[in-house]
Amino acid sequence: MNKINKEALKSPERFIDASGITESELDLAINDVIKKVKHNIVKLGETFPESSTINDTYRTSKNIEWTPGFWTGILWLCYENTHEEIFRSLAEKNVESFYQRIKNQVDVNHHDLGFLYIPSCVAAYKLTGNKLAKDAALLAADKLMERYNPKGKFIQAWGNVGDSNNYRLIVDAMLNIPLLYWAYQETGTEKYLNVVKNHYETTLKYAIREDGSAYHTFFFDPQSGKPIGGRTRQGYSDDSSWARGQSWLIYGIALNYSHLHNDVDLDTFESVTNYFLNRLPEDFVSYWDLIFKDGDYQSKDSSATAIAICGMNQMQKYLDKNNNIYPIYEKAQGVMLHNLINSYTEEKTQGITALLNHGVYSWHSGHGIDEGNLWGDYFYLEALTRFKQNGNWEMYW
Repeated sequence: MNKINKEALKSPERFIDASGITESELDLAINDVIKKVKHNIVKLGETFPESSTINDTYRTSKNIEWTPGFWTGILWLCYENTHEEIFRSLAEKNVESFYQRIKNQVDVNHHDLGFLYIPSCVAAYKLTGNKLAKDAALLAADKLMERYNPKGKFIQAWGNVGDSNNYRLIVDAMLNIPLLYWAYQETGTEKYLNVVKNHYETTLKYAIREDGSAYHTFFFDPQSGKPIGGRTRQGYSDDSSWARGQSWLIYGIALNYSHLHNDVDLDTFESVTNYFLNRLPEDFVSYWDLIFKDGDYQSKDSSATAIAICGMNQMQKYLDKNNNIYPIYEKAQGVMLHNLINSYTEEKTQGITALLNHGVYSWHSGHGIDEGNLWGDYFYLEALTRFKQNGNWEMYW
């Protein structure tokens, strides 16, 4: 790994002095989510929401693209919070859909199989012992393994395996590779563990800059596997740090530490987390790229902040309580979540509503700008659930 010059956390008192989340606020927020999800179930039936809203309303979709797993994950989180059969029943119908999708190879030629099968099928298996969910998730893990390139030691993000114009990794995959940890735990087959460890190490080596910021994607030479350089696809520029990509690293390092317990990664986690926190605006909710600040008239990406909260919360249990960063990170999570609850959750439609507003899917394509999106909804509810269970939530990842 390149040497990372870790930034000190700037103005830590801004987190310490800000309002955090209260127990009553947390309960109200979870109840609000449950109400909205029940409303959405009536509107959706057994269909899925599209990836992001249009004019604050989700349209219905089949089980395609990379995001439907988050809807099923929302159902499982609602079930965990309420134990109401309405959520389990629909989630298990979704499991059947995900099994058919991987069995019939419907839109699975990409790296996002963890996003699809962890919050839907791995969650189902962990919560209920659903055998079909286990079978579907193992098939998805095997499909993800097909994208591994031994030359560069990484899982290729998009395109057909080996395509020269797509011979790259992507930081988002830090949340996809836990599917392989799970497959290893279930089967004892070493190949899953070897691939996930190699991809993780390659990502940390090349996708993090010396200042702790993140490249969105990193290219390799398809013939030799040698590194070429970092490029963005959804960030502002190749030299900036896309906020959601930085958050994928925060959560991804925390998840991988949970499995590997490599203490070298603690410093790396602190570097990427400090970089993110140091660039939060006045309301502690990130803009879509960390190059932007208040007054730049850019859109927020609330989903990036929700993801970062989950990652920080996951790693908090492993941090040294005597480290002066510990209480600041702990307070920062509550501050960010407090502001999401109070400023980013207004119900804006009578149709299929987002749980979290003001996200950005892809600024360059004009897709989902200042809209809700499924992954933002999911990670917002995961953050609420983590706080409700005081850091003891048994994660799906």
